[in-house]
Order: sequence, then structure tokens, then C-alpha cells
Amino acid sequence: MMYTRLVSAGLFGMNAYLVDVEIDLMRGMPSFDIVGLPDAAVKESRDRVRAALKNCGYEVPVKKITVNLAPADLKKAGPMYDLPIFLALLAASGQTEADFTGSMFIGEVALDGTVRRVQGVLPMVIEAKEAGLKRVFVPAENGREGSVVQGIEVYPVHRVQDVVDFLEDLRPLSPAEPMCFAPSSCVSDADMADVMGQEFAKRALEIAAAGGHNALLIGPPGSGKSMLAKRIPSILPDMTFAEAIETTKIHSIAGFLTEEEPLVTVRPFRAPHHTVSPAGLSGGGAIPRPGEISLAHNGVLFLDELPEFSRPAMEILRQPIEEGTVTISRVNGTLSYPCNMMVIAAMNPCPCGYFGHPTRACNCSPFKVSQYLNKVSGPLLDRLDLHIEVAPVEFQHLSAGKKAEPSSSIKKRVDEARKIQRKRYEGTSILCNANLTPHMLREFCQVSEQGMKALKNAFEKMGMSARGYDRILKVARTIADLDGCDRIELTHISEALQYRSLDRKYWQHNN
Repeated sequence: MMYTRLVSAGLFGMNAYLVDVEIDLMRGMPSFDIVGLPDAAVKESRDRVRAALKNCGYEVPVKKITVNLAPADLKKAGPMYDLPIFLALLAASGQTEADFTGSMFIGEVALDGTVRRVQGVLPMVIEAKEAGLKRVFVPAENGREGSVVQGIEVYPVHRVQDVVDFLEDLRPLSPAEPMCFAPSSCVSDADMADVMGQEFAKRALEIAAAGGHNALLIGPPGSGKSMLAKRIPSILPDMTFAEAIETTKIHSIAGFLTEEEPLVTVRPFRAPHHTVSPAGLSGGGAIPRPGEISLAHNGVLFLDELPEFSRPAMEILRQPIEEGTVTISRVNGTLSYPCNMMVIAAMNPCPCGYFGHPTRACNCSPFKVSQYLNKVSGPLLDRLDLHIEVAPVEFQHLSAGKKAEPSSSIKKRVDEARKIQRKRYEGTSILCNANLTPHMLREFCQVSEQGMKALKNAFEKMGMSARGYDRILKVARTIADLDGCDRIELTHISEALQYRSLDRKYWQHNN
């Protein structure tokens, strides 16, 4: 046989697609060419495969070797085609009679024939199942990751010889045990009980967690902003299986999964440094990979020292926060990654940090304060549902021996509120109040007469935008859910309005 075809896979954004690996051997000047829009890593497969063939005791065909990766109009990237090229070359040269029907092959091959882990195995196995294939051969280190998918056999392999011997019925090979999903709460030692005082901020973050809302924490250094933000995962609801699979796909594509933790079962908490580039946040590359925004999908994106981020980096958040997806356009195509996340930002009120402090004097000029605050644009500020002032901690709270309320207690209330929301939005794509569309606001956010009167007065006095109005309604809906109320009352509107006043205190005061 001089021609062989078998199946592998490629990645394009969040999704995988089938790749036919075709090999043809012809008479002529010996050569080894790979076509089908391969990148440098794919082109280097020929050298790895040649060496692996020799070191595994096989012959390298002295022929004109042509490898075609179809469809030829999509860019192929990464070393995952080594294993299928190796096997196809064996079959085309008559060195094996293995049956490749119904199988997919993925893996990088070392020079001694060892099969090494690759990125993006989970979406590839999902695509193999949807295409009706019976089994997938993956690197041993990716075995548990692939076994998350039910209904298809995933075979982890250590060496290429394992695959050949199995397909020739010379040696058995066991499929990976299907991995059972068990949702995990945040396993970190960080607990809300560690935070002394700050009851106002804790209440606000409970509301944020219950409705999936974005929040801005502003206060002087040492007031506990970062400490509070890092404890938010401990009060968030457990992930569902669908959320875990979608989040794991993103982390798989980015290459962040490990053999020990092949499935993301804890909500992500991403905290990029303020020097991160816009591409680092949104994602990038010739074939765009996920950035911090997408890696925080179904979790929390924490931006500490918000004004220190570059203006382009901050502004790139606007569309993803609004739409729940980040779109990256490149010459090779336009990709979209999901980013349904909570954005939690923290900042000082001025460069020295003590503007508005009750006991310490601020040494910044009004111009410097204004310049610092205005690094955060109005449109971005408008997209942060809750504006939370974190006051300095008083001595009596620090010295009190009484332990604060633990995260487990807060989480129970958050879970109950989310349960109400899931039931209310059953049959829609909405998972929490923060994702409500303008049309759904009118249906699900029924406000009492007194509440509507208070909202009308606030709208006129505060010069609120339409987006600000919508976000107050969403926050009030969440507060009502925490109280177990079907209708939004005056108390719910009043509390929601408390969390939209800092832009008047700080920003407008300095304009």
C-alpha cells in the first residue's frame, strides 16, 4: 500500500474539527513534505517521526513522502499530528496491517517513540464522539482529561508501539476509566471569617455572588480590598457539569490542565498583574489562544489596582463584560471565546491612597486625585454593578475575639438565591440576574409603587444612564431574591442605590 488515511483533529477557537491525515509514497527523489497549511511545529514533525521510526526499529521509506492535512484551508498548529503521521507512514510503507477504522489519533512523538501530552485534548475527544468515532488514542498524560467525555473509548498510550501492538491484536490496551464529575467548593484556606469588620463590604459581595454581578472596591491601603476579593470564590455556588466542561475546554486549549487535575471543578479565580497587555487579557496569537478574560469564564476576574492597568487594557473589558464573549479577529479568522465572569476590581481613591480617609491626611493635589480617578473611564465604571467603599478597619474590630461569619454560612444564602434564579429562568440561556436582557427586565423585575418612585427620583438626581438604571434593577432583583421576595420593594431599591453612589462622591467631586 502506498496511500493511507487516518483521522486526527485540529483546534479553531473553542471548537475542534476533524483532520484527515493522508500519506502518499511515490517513486522519485527521497523527500518528506507536509502540506495543508502547517505551522512550524507541524513541519518539524517529519524530523521527529523519522527519528522515532529508526529508534523504534522500523524503516524510514526511501520514497517521495507527501503528507496532506485536510481540510487544507485551515491552519494546523502544534505537534499533535506526530502520532497519526507516524502510524500512517507505517501503514503506507507496509510495516503494519493495523486497522485504523473508527479511531482518532492525537499526540506528540518523542525521538525514542514516547508519546507526549498535547493541548486541547478535551474538545478533540468531544468532536470525535460527535463525529461517531468509537475510540481515541491520546498521550497517557492526557488520558484522564479525555475520559471526562462519556460514550467513547479513550486509550492513554505511553509509546507508539503500544498503539501498533494493540491494533494488530498483539497486546491488550485498556481504555481510561470514565471520570466522574464531583463539584468542588473552593478548597482554599481563604474564608470570609478571616476578615474582621467590613460588614458593609461583605454584604455587597454576598449580593454580587448571589446575582453574578461585577463590583468595584475602593478604599485606602490596608483596608482589606484584596483580602475580600480573594475570598469571593469561597461563597460562589458550586459549578455544574456543563460549566465545568466549558471551563475545562478553555483551560485545555490554553494548556493549563495537569494530569492530576484534568477537569476544572472549582470556579476559576484569575488575578492578572496590572502590567498585562490588552492581548494578554483578551487572548491573541496567529491562531488566537484564550486570554485572562476567557480563563476566568464561570469564575472571577480580579483586577487589583485598577487605575494602574493601561487604558487599552481596561477598555478592552467593555465588550466582554456586556456580551459575555470576547471576539478576536486575525488574518486567519475571527474567533469568539466565552467569558461569562464576575469582574471584581479594587483601587485606591488617589495615588497616595488616603483621599477621604477619616484620620490620615491626603498629600495629593486635587488635580492629581482627579487625574488618578479619571484613569477609570465612565463607560467602564458604568458596567460595574456595585461600587463598594471599603472603609479603614477600626481597632475594636481587629481586637475583638469574636469570629466573623464564615464563608459556608454566606454560601448557603447565595445558593438559595441562585436556586430561585435557576427556577425563574428555566428554559432560557440566563443563569443569574446579572445576565438579564432589557426585555427580561420588564418581565422579571416587577417593582412596587414606592420602589419605582424612589428609583425615579434617584434617576433624575444622579443623572443616571440607561445602563445604570438596568443594573440597579438587576441588583435590586438579587437583593429581593436573597430576601425570598417575588416583588422588588422599596428597601431593595434603596439598598441597590447605595451601591451606585461612589461615582458621585469621588469622580464627580473631582471633575
